[in-house]
Amino acid sequence: MFLTYNMEFLQITSPEDYRVQQIYDSYASSFPEDERRDWHKFVRLFEHPQVKVISVLYESKNIGYLVLWELKDYIFVEHFEVFVEFRNQKLGSHITDYLFKNHPRIILEIEPEHLNEDSKRRFSFYQRNGFSLIDELYIQPSYGEGKRPLELWLLSNYRPENLNDVKDEIYDVVYH
Repeated sequence: MFLTYNMEFLQITSPEDYRVQQIYDSYASSFPEDERRDWHKFVRLFEHPQVKVISVLYESKNIGYLVLWELKDYIFVEHFEVFVEFRNQKLGSHITDYLFKNHPRIILEIEPEHLNEDSKRRFSFYQRNGFSLIDELYIQPSYGEGKRPLELWLLSNYRPENLNDVKDEIYDVVYH
């Protein structure tokens, strides 16, 4: 457990944890079908040694989550969400503070800013919080049958030496 700004970051180690259903319900309603795993693939994340599902608590309330992959020399943030009722309170910035304090190298994917107002706001949020665009041509592989690959952007808080190696590792580990 890690504590910052009245926030706790608790790793959930079992799909039986009572928070998992709340996290998945929000995940399924916040992320489009093509940008997420189905329930069975989501619960299988808990079996993967490189995955950490983190429940974020603020003042003892579950306010969001992170799905992190510990890859070769960086973490990949597959999903980062503050639940709707807790947004616009600067809590997301405190979560990025936690990430920066605990992980010197972070990579994540987002929708391109030109898609809609939400994607524009999200890109601006990440820029304000220390992330830079490193790839505008990134393709997120399909999450499975009936789901499409997506054109997304990769952001990071550092400049990877070999972007192709980073993308290959994400494709091979996260989406395999």
